[in-house]
Amino acid sequence: MKNQSHFELTKSQRNGIFLLLIIIFLILVGIFFIRKVHASSYKEVEADEEIVEIQRKLDSIAREKQKAKVAYTIYPFNPNFITDYKGYQLGMSVEEIDRLHDFRAQDKWVNSKADFQQVTGVSDSLLAEIAPYFKFPEWVSQSRNNYTQQKTNAHKRSYAQKADLNTASQQDLEAVAGIGEVLSVRILRYRTKLGGFIDDSQLKDIYGLNYEAEQNLLNHFTVKTKRTIEKKNINTVSILELTEIPYFDYELARAIVEYRKLHEKITSFEELSKIDDFPSHKIERIKLYLSLN
Repeated sequence: MKNQSHFELTKSQRNGIFLLLIIIFLILVGIFFIRKVHASSYKEVEADEEIVEIQRKLDSIAREKQKAKVAYTIYPFNPNFITDYKGYQLGMSVEEIDRLHDFRAQDKWVNSKADFQQVTGVSDSLLAEIAPYFKFPEWVSQSRNNYTQQKTNAHKRSYAQKADLNTASQQDLEAVAGIGEVLSVRILRYRTKLGGFIDDSQLKDIYGLNYEAEQNLLNHFTVKTKRTIEKKNINTVSILELTEIPYFDYELARAIVEYRKLHEKITSFEELSKIDDFPSHKIERIKLYLSLN
């Protein structure tokens, strides 16, 4: 009798094992796809949560900015020390802030709201909104009050009663309230540099001459004798000719000529304020030397 091996399988047993393997394989494939789908869903959920979190943070930042803007309160401040951020909060443009900083870089001071508007070029509406918060040093306020009182009581001289600013001596200038030795020398030096004043407004270019002292001076002096100035056409003037005008150095003169070439023609003096470093607060004095035709 032939002994049967324990490892020999019948056909039905082999078919059963093969079927079992197929079932196991299908189960493993199913598990693989289920995990893949689950992982994909998890990543999508995770990504969605990340997007939601980012949006939540952006919304929070926007709310804080809006809250800061609404809650911003203006306190009394010295307009000579306006920073970029404060200027932005006050509603000033970048150009207006830069003009103030350029003015202060020359170690000059704003001593009144009129000075502030002249230097920065802010609109009347913005000035009316922020000027009530201007806080100047006590000596400036006191000086202005004294000047107002003096102006009320003082006799306002007529043109005929005033002396010629272009012939005034240092001693004559020092006799005016608020004009000491230092300022009188600066006035005389600047007069020499100009070849003589051609307009009273040029006193605004004197470093350290505040509004009150300037008004006192103009109550005693005015420009009577002045050299004839032939205005140069800004649309044809050369770089070298521009440098002969007190308010322009070579770099600024070149920038003006290049701007003119680029735009073919300069149609207004206010247009020049688009040029970097152009002294916009001196436009009225610049008009004394230049014309558009």
